[in-house]
Amino acid sequence: MTERQRLRVGFVPGVTLRKWRTVWEERFPRVPLETIEVTEEEQRRALLTGAVDLCLVRLPLDTDALHLIPLYEEVCVAWSSKDHPLEAVTELTLEDLAGEVLLTSPTPDAIQQAAFADAVLLVPMSIARTFSRRDMVYRPVTDAPTTRIGLAWRADDERPWIAEFVGVVRGRTANSSRTASERAAQSGSAGASGRTGQRQAARRDDRRPRRGPGTGRGRRR
Repeated sequence: MTERQRLRVGFVPGVTLRKWRTVWEERFPRVPLETIEVTEEEQRRALLTGAVDLCLVRLPLDTDALHLIPLYEEVCVAWSSKDHPLEAVTELTLEDLAGEVLLTSPTPDAIQQAAFADAVLLVPMSIARTFSRRDMVYRPVTDAPTTRIGLAWRADDERPWIAEFVGVVRGRTANSSRTASERAAQSGSAGASGRTGQRQAARRDDRRPRRGPGTGRGRRR
């Protein structure tokens, strides 16, 4: 087989692959799954340059030369210091944040600025959870636009393992997620097993004593 016997899956910060990785390792233990974190700014480049085979991306994304499957939406939260007034509420609106310094890129400097209550980060909840800090809190922003996570890969990449991972993410069962090569191998094994069984049965028949005409037992008189 000429294809690379491993699969590299990129993901943007906040995305968790644990469930899909577990399924992959159970079904395809001979094909290691390598996960690589990429920034949102680099998610498209990582795919086009071959740094990753597939990528769990945060939309929007330029899909030219790419396939994309939208997966799920993310809630937007306001994330700042525990000393910020948002700590006292359970949720808020964009109007509640009027006059605040709002940041949308969770760089280390931006997170530190928010931790000092000098700014509020508007980010997907998954990011606030991933980089949670004891000195910071986040609250849902009810009228902020949601973001969306999708699975993307190059349109010209038709390797079977790509299709298999797409199937895992889409929730296909093990029976419907076997590669063509695995199905062929299984079919060949079954055929070989059947032929072996037929030959063994034939040999047993050859060894079995045969009775000629008139050699059967007669009835007692």
